[in-house]
Amino acid sequence: MNFAILQQLVILLAAAVLIIYASHKIKIPSVVGFLLTGVLIGPGGLAVVKDTETISVLAEIGVIMLLFTIGIEFTLEGLKRIQRNFWVGGGLQVLLTVSAAVFVLALLLKVPVKEAVFFGFLVSLSSTAVVLKILSDRGEIDAPQGQLSLGILIFQDMAIVPMIVLVPILAGIRAASPTAILLRFLVGGAIIAAVFFVARFLMPRLLRLVVGTRIREVFLFSTLVICLGMAWLTSSLGLSLALGAFLAGVVISESKYSHQVVSDILPFKDVFNSLFFISIGMLLDTSVVWRSRLVIAAILVSVLLLKTVVVVLTARLLGHSPRIALVTGLALAQIGEFSFVLAGVGRANGLLPDDVFQLFLAASILTILATPFVIHASPALAARTPRALKWKSRGSKAGRESGKKLKDHVIVAGFGLNGRNLAHVLKEAGIPYVILELNPETVHLAARDGEPIIFGDASSRTILKEAGMERAKGMVIAISDPAMTRRAVRAARDMNKSAFLIVRTRYSSEIDGLFRLGADDVIPEEFETSIEIFTRVLEKLFIPKNIIDAQVKVLRGECYGILRGSCAAVRPSLERIADFMAAGTAETFYVTKGAWPAGKKLKTINLRKRTGATLIAVVRGDRSFTSPGADFMIEEGDTLVLVANHRDMNRAFGFLTTGVGT
Repeated sequence: MNFAILQQLVILLAAAVLIIYASHKIKIPSVVGFLLTGVLIGPGGLAVVKDTETISVLAEIGVIMLLFTIGIEFTLEGLKRIQRNFWVGGGLQVLLTVSAAVFVLALLLKVPVKEAVFFGFLVSLSSTAVVLKILSDRGEIDAPQGQLSLGILIFQDMAIVPMIVLVPILAGIRAASPTAILLRFLVGGAIIAAVFFVARFLMPRLLRLVVGTRIREVFLFSTLVICLGMAWLTSSLGLSLALGAFLAGVVISESKYSHQVVSDILPFKDVFNSLFFISIGMLLDTSVVWRSRLVIAAILVSVLLLKTVVVVLTARLLGHSPRIALVTGLALAQIGEFSFVLAGVGRANGLLPDDVFQLFLAASILTILATPFVIHASPALAARTPRALKWKSRGSKAGRESGKKLKDHVIVAGFGLNGRNLAHVLKEAGIPYVILELNPETVHLAARDGEPIIFGDASSRTILKEAGMERAKGMVIAISDPAMTRRAVRAARDMNKSAFLIVRTRYSSEIDGLFRLGADDVIPEEFETSIEIFTRVLEKLFIPKNIIDAQVKVLRGECYGILRGSCAAVRPSLERIADFMAAGTAETFYVTKGAWPAGKKLKTINLRKRTGATLIAVVRGDRSFTSPGADFMIEEGDTLVLVANHRDMNRAFGFLTTGVGT
């Protein structure tokens, strides 16, 4: 056995453990840490690991696993929700980036067109792993910039497949005539069609057989065979390993076992992906970086500017505001992990000389390292854009006129599910309102339906003024961007000291800060869900409704302190729920058609002896029978009035429902 390989693998895995822990503590994506570790321990750094070829093989498996899981998660249903951002946004971003790269490199710098197109491919891709991790941690995935970023990133992930197919043609290894290109895509299309045929007709049967064995190891190894086997098949047909892995994921996604596959394969993917990013860092020659630092700095700045401008332009063409456009542009300004995959393919096909590869690698790693800091600074930068970019709000005529004329109205910031429900209730109650929304498609649809809606940022004083904040009775903020929510509360409170401000937030950590900024009520979704759960549990245990309401009122009055753990020493002024559990309560039981007690006398039912509950009255229509005797006959439609402690009441309801005593 080659113990040197084992030693280096142990070093890498040990480094990965430390990196994940450190990245979690300082709140940066672990991908950034992996890249830095590769630079540090690789041949260009301390040279702790020297056998980069073995690590590269393991990293290749990491790429296969990554594309495999992306294929599994690629569903048509998920794509429908962001299809405009995916098709239009992603398509425009890739096309404009490649076109800009060709213009700069081919026309201005006289680089051959084929190489310029390839460099455009490399620059057009952003880091799905880094961006989505940061946006998720910031709670912005469901915000407009999060949804736009997601659509563009998924399109980029899909675009890697035709890009890889085109690399041999761009390199001149295969004929570049239109016929040859068409033939290349036809072959790829035929393979994809064959894969989908397998997915629809053969794979479900095969997976059923595998699952039917009820042996977890058989299921796991069959999944690995499908993943690696498909990668090998497409590679042997002249396509790429990455394409085969992606198609294998698509095949699995068509089955009902896809979630279990993801669960089983995830540990393998994480391990090999970490090796992939570490191996990328190990490829970097720090001596080349130092010698060419000015060139690399120029490439770095050029890439960041080019991608930011292209994404901003794309977002504006989609109708997004300058703020959302700039925040999204800065978020997607880096070069992504699939660019490294594509660069490896281009290097193997002679499109990327070693010296150029090192320059590209250095600039790419630096763009990823800069991403957390750029995204963190983007809201402050974007806040200054409305005046500079001549922000003009858009929306329905009713929305603009309402903001100018209304008084004592309610401003609804965010027209998602919560905003729509609130607007519906306000309309039914005859209360005037104005809606603020940043999603251009939502604004268009709402304006078409006659809603008083304004396209604009709820944190902008200009937009709040147009919505009539100074004259508003109150404002409800239900948007999925924590940073924008905080700015909106501050701006609204400054403009109107007396208006009520109700804020929805997803995270308990936001509560105290929002109150300090001027919010009157903060509704954290996670705690409201907890309250709803325990309310329903207590109702099932027949706790009186007024006691449940009192407990909820205490929790909300203490700003959810008990649930957050910050007010553990605070005991509600009312008696504890446990005290009421021991006490008696009264409940009613309705005898439905065909119910077991119907047509039986009380002495036959013998409720008190069997359950401990006492029947004190029966209500039949508009008549009531108090203290009915043993020969009283229960009929369908009767309402039985019961008295018992909570334990016996629970037994009584079970007995009256099923006829089975406990």
